[in-house]
Amino acid sequence: MLTYELKKAPGVPLYEALYRCIRADILSGKLAPGEKLPSKRALAQNLEVSKITVEGAYNQLLAEGYIRSQEKVGYFVEAVDRRPAPVPVPAPRAEKAEQAWLLDLTANGAQQFPFSVWSRLQREVMLDYGETLLSPLHNQGAPELRRAIADHLAAFRGMHVDPENILIGAGTDFLYNLLIQLLGRDRVYAVEEPGYSKIRKIYAAGGVACVSAPMDGLGVIPTGLPGADVLHCSPSHHFPTGLVTPVSRRMELLDWAKGAGKWIIEDDYDSEFRFDAHPVPAMLALDGGERVIYMNTFSKTLAPSIRISYMILPAALMDQFQKQLGFYSCTVASFEQYTLARFLSRGYFEKHINRMRKFYKSRRNRVISLLEQSPHYHRLTILEEDAGLHFLLKVDTDLSDQELTARLRSVGIRVKALSGYYHDGTEDLHTLVVNYSGLREEALETALDRLKSIM
Repeated sequence: MLTYELKKAPGVPLYEALYRCIRADILSGKLAPGEKLPSKRALAQNLEVSKITVEGAYNQLLAEGYIRSQEKVGYFVEAVDRRPAPVPVPAPRAEKAEQAWLLDLTANGAQQFPFSVWSRLQREVMLDYGETLLSPLHNQGAPELRRAIADHLAAFRGMHVDPENILIGAGTDFLYNLLIQLLGRDRVYAVEEPGYSKIRKIYAAGGVACVSAPMDGLGVIPTGLPGADVLHCSPSHHFPTGLVTPVSRRMELLDWAKGAGKWIIEDDYDSEFRFDAHPVPAMLALDGGERVIYMNTFSKTLAPSIRISYMILPAALMDQFQKQLGFYSCTVASFEQYTLARFLSRGYFEKHINRMRKFYKSRRNRVISLLEQSPHYHRLTILEEDAGLHFLLKVDTDLSDQELTARLRSVGIRVKALSGYYHDGTEDLHTLVVNYSGLREEALETALDRLKSIM
């Protein structure tokens, strides 16, 4: 008769504890193939457990093939390949020493998130939608959110778009990969040089050819795109240079796209943060919905963890998407979409943006003011400070960019040089990209004191 001391572990039913004991005996050879097991009643009496417990253990062993049942005879041990249990090998992890920076001028931040408003809207959504939140959404996203986005763009960006041409996705990374599948991997993608390196990495990982789109003081040079089929650009506020592409150059780029049947992906990721004027009209508004694919995200304006982005496809391209990729489900939870829809439609997003413009403008002014008070300000030149959440700081120095950033790191200041954003390489530009959205203001004066020591 089988004898076990069954100890019920937290969260483990008693029948599973018995199943594990019998399975271990089978795998170890203590129970030989063909050996008959005790009846359910006999084993239950011997172990002082219920018959249901034994029945549950036997049923699990039967389902996994450790035993067999012979009607009116009983249960017998099956012949099982007794391989030694594999020893789990932990995945190698790169040891990354987290340094506590005095001032991190590369990190993005999320400031003054409207928690009270957001949580109130979430409670409303839970009460109003109830079990509807458990149902699948339209593959383009909740109609309420798409209408709210269209209304917002019409009011604040002068863009009149059909909600049926808007597609919601969990972050722009996901949407870029959808575009690769939609437009085709045989196309050549051009990305701005200099530019945000992650975009180039996403396209490369997607298996498409990627080339650099050269820029001048007005933005991407249309004549510098031979062989390119798709241009990925950010004309409203280029990162990292901060350039804003004027209307004349935008029209040239649109002519390039229309004349050759190309596509332009307009990345409008932080156009909301302009301090000197209203946001510049989007290229989509100039295009008329033919060759421009517009893309934006709420991760920058609300919080990085809110992975809600959207793109606007020309009508013909949206029709192609539904035919070719319509099997994809929407990747953003309905709960978050309905909450954001109300946040937009009730004017909370506009208020939040206005509040954040004032907040970031004040922070930018404080950073610049402290730089101006520095005894070494005559060796500094501030560029492109009127848009976005960063500016350029040109330094009059004989140090290379690598030496300059290394010396800044040595005193606890993390910052990246503009030359580091050139994929094809460039000479030292002696220019730093100062991202002030995530810095700690209380550390500014200490950081500038340390800066004196290396100037």
